[in-house]
Amino acid sequence: MPTVELYFLRSSEQKIVSDMLKISQDVYDTRYSDFFGLTKKDLGLYAMKESVVCGAIWSRELDAQTPILNIAVLPAFRNQGIATSMINQFLLEAAAVYEKLSIATPSTDEERAFLEKFGFEKEDELMIKTLKKAEVIRPTDGYDPRKWMD
Repeated sequence: MPTVELYFLRSSEQKIVSDMLKISQDVYDTRYSDFFGLTKKDLGLYAMKESVVCGAIWSRELDAQTPILNIAVLPAFRNQGIATSMINQFLLEAAAVYEKLSIATPSTDEERAFLEKFGFEKEDELMIKTLKKAEVIRPTDGYDPRKWMD
């Protein structure tokens, strides 16, 4: 079974954010997708499995509020651990940029329980997670910029 691969969302991948937003929200609000990646406070990852973009997680800071998180996984790829993989990596990355993250409180108990596993707590109509500042340490791929070729 192929594993999921995670990639950073870049501003040139606006279509991924727009397409996934339609899945992640009941009411399509383009403030969460338009011009994504053009500010240093936009952060996101997308997942690929079987050569298909199957999910995305991203956040953006609107109106100097706590950054708002969006998560989407295509229906055919749900219940395969993709959302868990994305949120685990995203929280590591987000801790280097944000102090807190918020997400609209999901409508189902199952979705709320999923977010609570990662430390989100319900506050009014949102779920909030306070992040611990940490330096992100990524594994090396062996690339050495001082060498022309290996």
